[in-house]
Amino acid sequence: MPTLTYKILGQVAPLATTETLLYTVPAVTQTVISSVTVTNRGSSATTFRVSVSAGGAATATKDYLYFDVSIPANDTFIATVGITMGTTDVVRVYGGNANLSCAVWGSEIT
Repeated sequence: MPTLTYKILGQVAPLATTETLLYTVPAVTQTVISSVTVTNRGSSATTFRVSVSAGGAATATKDYLYFDVSIPANDTFIATVGITMGTTDVVRVYGGNANLSCAVWGSEIT
């Protein structure tokens, strides 16, 4: 019988203007992402991107969930989603500056 584990799947503070890996689905695992958060810790607005790529492929135009979304200073973007992912699928983030904290929460099924 499958095991369901609820957890913080990934957290990262990406470098400015650098696509950064946030989460990779482990081998023999399926994942459901329930929430995505992006927090701007800085004193000025910036933008962010979030993408999901199947099988760990390089990010393509079709992979973006959010693209250059503006986030005000000292604010948090929260998305409640139900993204289903298979083994080796990845979530990546990108920020317009180095003041972002990004996280995904959900469950892994093994």
